Amino acid sequence: MTPSNDTNSRSSVLQNYRALPLGILGRSIAVSGLVLLLLYAFLSKSHDSPFSDSFNLPFHLQWPADSSSTSVHNTTMESPTNISHIGFIVIGSLNSWRWRKAYIESWWRPNVTRGYVFLDKEPTQEFLPWPATSPPFQVNADITKLRVFPRIANPLQVRMFHSLLDMYRVGDKDLRWLIMCDDDSVMFVDNLVEVLGKYDHTKYQYIGGISECVKSNADFSFDMGFGGAGYAVSYPFAQAISTKLDDCIERYPYLWVSDHMAQSCFADLGIALSIEKGIHQIDLHGDISGFLSSHPQSPLLTLHHFDTIDPIFPKMDKFEAIRHLMKAAKVDQSRLAQQTICYQRKSNWSFSVSWGYSANIYENIIPRSILRKPLETFRPWERNARPPFFMFNTRWVSNNPCEAPHVFFFESIEHNPENGQVLTTYVRAAQRNLPPCSASGNHSADSISKIRVLSQAKTRKTAGVIECCDVDYKAETNSSDIKISVCSCKHRVKNALSIPISRIRVQQVPGILFTPFCPHSLSFRSMILPEHVTIRVQVPFNSRNPAWVSFDGKERKQLTAGDALVCSMAPWPVPTACQIDSANDFL
Repeated sequence: MTPSNDTNSRSSVLQNYRALPLGILGRSIAVSGLVLLLLYAFLSKSHDSPFSDSFNLPFHLQWPADSSSTSVHNTTMESPTNISHIGFIVIGSLNSWRWRKAYIESWWRPNVTRGYVFLDKEPTQEFLPWPATSPPFQVNADITKLRVFPRIANPLQVRMFHSLLDMYRVGDKDLRWLIMCDDDSVMFVDNLVEVLGKYDHTKYQYIGGISECVKSNADFSFDMGFGGAGYAVSYPFAQAISTKLDDCIERYPYLWVSDHMAQSCFADLGIALSIEKGIHQIDLHGDISGFLSSHPQSPLLTLHHFDTIDPIFPKMDKFEAIRHLMKAAKVDQSRLAQQTICYQRKSNWSFSVSWGYSANIYENIIPRSILRKPLETFRPWERNARPPFFMFNTRWVSNNPCEAPHVFFFESIEHNPENGQVLTTYVRAAQRNLPPCSASGNHSADSISKIRVLSQAKTRKTAGVIECCDVDYKAETNSSDIKISVCSCKHRVKNALSIPISRIRVQQVPGILFTPFCPHSLSFRSMILPEHVTIRVQVPFNSRNPAWVSFDGKERKQLTAGDALVCSMAPWPVPTACQIDSANDFL
């Protein structure tokens, strides 16, 4: 058979390519690739391509346009962020607004705070006229018109996410931040202004908080800002995603929660979450007083899920309790729920004050490292969760009189504008109904019914900086006075790591307590050793200098290279007698 014309043509072309020099062939391939790349970029710009936005979002948002060629507000960083720069997006519904508006009105400042409550439908006559104490309302856009709507798994959550776009389309001017939150959330606006002020609002920012429970974060994402607690996005970022948000919904119609959809979209745009510890989802149940009494040293920014927890103050309903907390918040938000720890040495007491919320007295000297852990008065969000439950360390509630606190809750606040001093009063919640701590030298605090705390409100507390306090207690009174102030050298000497070992209660077991005095490193810690061990401390044979050993600080003996000090428990106990207590003298 003779070859066909097509076969001859392919053979001739192949021979021509083989005849080309290797350099010319390489340049030809490079030019062809460049042409294809430019063609792809041109087609990607076309709105007719359903994949253009999905593949180009990260590229566009990583390189923001120059401020001179965009409508993003060109506000200089010299102008501090204030309350007028924040727009709140409160997600509500007409059915829930009837009772939940009390949460929002507790912190909303008419004619001062800016934003809207976004409803699922127009208010009926029973809601009109719309009260001035509430944020003005907007009705969400109809998401049923989205082409992806038939495939959306949870339309309610998509409406919530879409509120970010609805807020941007309102067109309010001179905003730097948009904050999304639910209608059962409480915002501490002054603290939000301060915290947002440390971020560069001209850049793409996504700021929020994660859940308190491990399982909630694992179910969704450890990098997700939980929207009920509230998350903030910078206005340039909101502007950038305004043209991409509907495409994000089309990409993730199967996601069940709006926060997860937002985080997934933001991650696709190359924006990661900046976590603030003061934003609280409160994925907890029951009594959260233990949590609020040991709040981390971060400004309290938000609280959420008030419908699922007990009232935060006893003998009040949920709404009364929130309004009561806001009495302290209106005077000094920077110290609200900030923990201050101090000691009353004479009575062997530890005081823990959560300013504006609670005060606790422990009939024992307990280190700060322990008191900073919240008492586990609450339960995890899901009943079937397995430990570890929480994203922070906790203490178990105990009936040990040396570990259980006397609990006092915030009652009133007085502000003296002349000297800037603030007096908060805390009253006993209930009798502890436990015997006094049996440790030697510890005194009962059952007679105390009131604690008064004096602080300064002229200057805001610096975020992350721990304040100190001094206790003034007279045995003939039923109250105790505490003065909060900036930590000085005196406070550090009194209250830092050098808490006397004799004042720390341990279980009474036979053994040897091996304690370093004045250690040069924090790695030297006390050890409790079994009673049968023998301790041998030896000077190394190659030591260049001798060592010295003293007994009760009196007799000194020199130890040379190779010498050793051997300690063991005596086979017979030695009785001792005390004139006052073992913390002050011994014989």
